[in-house]
Amino acid sequence: MEPRPDTAHRHEIRVTWGDCDPAKIVYTGRIPWFALDAINSWWVENLGGDGWFQMELDRNVGTPFVRLEMDFRAPITPRYPLVCHVWPVRLGETSITFRVDGMQDGALCFSSRTVSVFIDAAAFTKRTPPDDMRAVIERLLPGVE
Repeated sequence: MEPRPDTAHRHEIRVTWGDCDPAKIVYTGRIPWFALDAINSWWVENLGGDGWFQMELDRNVGTPFVRLEMDFRAPITPRYPLVCHVWPVRLGETSITFRVDGMQDGALCFSSRTVSVFIDAAAFTKRTPPDDMRAVIERLLPGVE
């Protein structure tokens, strides 16, 4: 696992009782939702607007997911905020890979990697990211000064 860069975006989620299963921990199906919410927050923070909603409607740029990997390390409960750290780890010609680490009370609860493909939203065809998006992403990749 690559170390978290200083440029990682921080997104806090309030976990509620309704997120939990009968074992009194977060239902497994909610955890990918938390990771995707954190990635959308990264887009909002770094591009402005409404994240994916604005990208699709105003810019005609979609980023559907083609891969999701998730490692579970510790249970998540409503007892503490879930702090998700998000950063891009790779930018390809037409794809982007994000890493999301979810932490509660100092413990790593999950780590995920997602791969999305840039598309022309109206045509649903693959495309390269717009130049301004590429510039923002490249600046925030680990190891870039």
